[in-house]
Amino acid sequence: MPQTQKKQDMGTGDVKKLLLQLMIPAVVAQVVNLLYNIVDRIYIGHISGIGAAALTGVGLFTPILMLLNAFAMLIGAGGAPRTAIAMGQGDKEQAEKIISNSFTMLMIFAVLLTVVFYASAPTLLRLFGASDTTLPYALAYSRIYILGSVCVLIVMGMNPFITTQGFAKISMLTTVIGAVINIILDPILIFAFGLGVQGAAIATVLSQAVGAIWILRFLTGPKTTLKLKKEYLKPEKKTILPVVALGISSFVMLSTESLLSISFSSSLARYGGDVAVGAMTVITSASQLATLPLQGICQGGQPVMSFNFGAGKKSRVKEAFRFQLTLCFGYTTLFWLLMMLVPGAVAGIFTSDAALIEYTTWAMRIYMAGIFAMGIQIACQQSFMALGQAKVSLLLACLRKIILLIPLIFILPHLVSEPVFGVFLAEPVSDILAATVTAFTFFTRFNKILDKGAGKV
Repeated sequence: MPQTQKKQDMGTGDVKKLLLQLMIPAVVAQVVNLLYNIVDRIYIGHISGIGAAALTGVGLFTPILMLLNAFAMLIGAGGAPRTAIAMGQGDKEQAEKIISNSFTMLMIFAVLLTVVFYASAPTLLRLFGASDTTLPYALAYSRIYILGSVCVLIVMGMNPFITTQGFAKISMLTTVIGAVINIILDPILIFAFGLGVQGAAIATVLSQAVGAIWILRFLTGPKTTLKLKKEYLKPEKKTILPVVALGISSFVMLSTESLLSISFSSSLARYGGDVAVGAMTVITSASQLATLPLQGICQGGQPVMSFNFGAGKKSRVKEAFRFQLTLCFGYTTLFWLLMMLVPGAVAGIFTSDAALIEYTTWAMRIYMAGIFAMGIQIACQQSFMALGQAKVSLLLACLRKIILLIPLIFILPHLVSEPVFGVFLAEPVSDILAATVTAFTFFTRFNKILDKGAGKV
């Protein structure tokens, strides 16, 4: 275990410097984590003769992947802020109870989800829009990935507990080590061993397993501030229910991402066929280039806001939020420009199929037209999470996808002359509306939350 990583002091010193010390490793970790999601697709998309069909098939696994991530973040995103608030209040015992209870819940989820998804994979993939051509690839990839889901839940669910203690570099290394292994194994298993999509799934599972071992070694080792302890593993209602209550908004955001993927895939299959579904697979992968770095910025900001909120230091919370908002909005604005100017170059990273690149270029400009607004929405919504505001965070998580985007996917195709255009147009319309409402809600409540203090959350 590395000896040089030191825990950051959240309550003193220059706020922006502290945020950058936490945000930069978190953003690097998220960008590297992106490789878990897209490297497989890049290699698969270039398999000779079957690339486009295989890429579309693997893309159809996305709803299940999102549901696995949702259960992980139900615990991770809910437990990490609660842990930081407890640390800010000086209650180390409660902070360790939260970590240990959270681990137990993740193990329970892992067993249940593995059984359910493995058995129901063929039916679910058909529901998501798999055709006779794409189903074999979707099923081959999904069943291997599902068998390794316990590693996915540990990595995604427990890594936030490392970040929230201030060990940003250790948290970053969790994903860096796994991603490097994935990158190395992918071409070996896909091409050299001729395993195709199965090789991609095996590479991902093995790399996640290494990440899971790394996390457990750190949280039970001598360098962590808060330990994963055997005596606190039995879940207690008073400990785990507040974690779930706060994490439910992240759960809704990711699980509705699954529902969203189903809605997009089924509508696009109906109006545009396999090429439209394939384009959506590429666009979804590209959109993660926007959302995952934002999550990294907010993961770096969360410990600072949560700790200082627990300690009653309102000015430091405000300064941290302003810096986080500036970075998030600046990044999504630059990303929006890139998507508008060179969407074809981005599409070409994922596939060599000329027809798919041409279709994706047209669709991406529509889908990404409102992506600049997402920086505002995520910065504000994640700040509600950092301040322990479970109810309002849940409402805002539901707003963009359940209230706006999913209905628009089915409504807009009937209101425009080209139905596929209507499906893609639903995304920017909901992005801009949701960001407007979220920002208004945050700025009207921010000072009141700070005045009430952590004892009222």
